[in-house]
Amino acid sequence: MNVQGVVYKSFLESDIKSLSAELKVGLLATINDEGLPHLTLISTLQPSSPEQLVFGQFAEGLSKANITKNHKIGFLILTLDRNMWRGRANFIRTAKSGKEFDMFNNIPMFRYNAYFGIHTVYYMDLLEHYGKEPLPMGSIIQAALKTMVAKTFSSKKGTHEALNFWTRQLIGKLSNLKFLSYIDGNGYPVIVPVIQAQTLGNERIVFAASAYREELKAVPVNATVALFCMSFDMEDVLLRGRYEGIRGMGGIQCGIMSVNWVYSPMPPKPEQVYPETKIEAVTSF
Repeated sequence: MNVQGVVYKSFLESDIKSLSAELKVGLLATINDEGLPHLTLISTLQPSSPEQLVFGQFAEGLSKANITKNHKIGFLILTLDRNMWRGRANFIRTAKSGKEFDMFNNIPMFRYNAYFGIHTVYYMDLLEHYGKEPLPMGSIIQAALKTMVAKTFSSKKGTHEALNFWTRQLIGKLSNLKFLSYIDGNGYPVIVPVIQAQTLGNERIVFAASAYREELKAVPVNATVALFCMSFDMEDVLLRGRYEGIRGMGGIQCGIMSVNWVYSPMPPKPEQVYPETKIEAVTSF
């Protein structure tokens, strides 16, 4: 989505310098086999040239399988000075050697790591991005306070415990980052910050729509959306469910998401948390 009124077809040199920082938040939005949005934290995501992005793979995950089947991706990169770049791109190829492969493996995090390094580099052609966006902390803080007030005016009862105690705590912490993703009319995943989001009982997410209002109004009602939450202690969780749209709660306009799927992307074993998967006994050795 064009959030600034301007669309850029390439990165500026200043953009490339800022986005090449080792410490940053990189989010990759992909589309799974069912045509549903998926969000992944990719810390190595960055431009390699004005018209191309790359990231290095050191762990397995669903996003890598997704983009080899559906090449349309959305991205968000947030730097430590609270500036953000968003856009969309098309996956084109992978490589297991070359300039970017060497560059990633010479980063201290990977060069001096005895357990893993970058084994594959993924390349994406930039389609468009929307320039540097300062994170609007004033609006986000106000929206977070409104969300807390709105929660008191709605029933928290639910029929399913999709969100366990740990997940509710992670999402409930105001300093943790939260992002919403959906598939737009062109078939590309879009990422919208919803840092103000909170849990409402054990199966719904609520967020005041005063921050990023126009972008949240563009999310189709009843669309399947994904919500990614992360802390700076390397904890994260991915939710998916139905977007109920924006409605009034105690006079406050809020977006609401009904959760029907929860996934833990954290090592050592990323896995589905809800609905619970059946554990099969090992019968052959």
